[in-house]
Amino acid sequence: MATDAPPPPEGSTYTGPVQPTAEAYLAAQASEEFADLRRSYRSFAFPLTVAFVTWYLLYVLLCNYAGGFMATKVLGNINVALVLGLAQFATTFLIAWLYSRHAAAKLDPKAEAIKFRMEADA
Repeated sequence: MATDAPPPPEGSTYTGPVQPTAEAYLAAQASEEFADLRRSYRSFAFPLTVAFVTWYLLYVLLCNYAGGFMATKVLGNINVALVLGLAQFATTFLIAWLYSRHAAAKLDPKAEAIKFRMEADA
């Protein structure tokens, strides 16, 4: 695991960061702070997952059962199927970007606080 910390001086008895006990992990998992972190994650991830899977399945169903509609020309040789297929990629990148922002703003600070508290208690 790479870190920004320099190596310990030669001859030192440094053994690395103190690891919390299994009981500390169980207590952290049972805490309201951890429940809030889980809620923050789930309230973002589950709705977007359902929306994306629904959007993807709609695309697949349209490709299979609405060939005439999907073959409709939009511009030159570009048809509805190509536009919706490319929109799948755009949606994927949009969701990844939104999750990154959500994690940085909501999840990472809460997780860091839990980590700091556990390391301080160990």
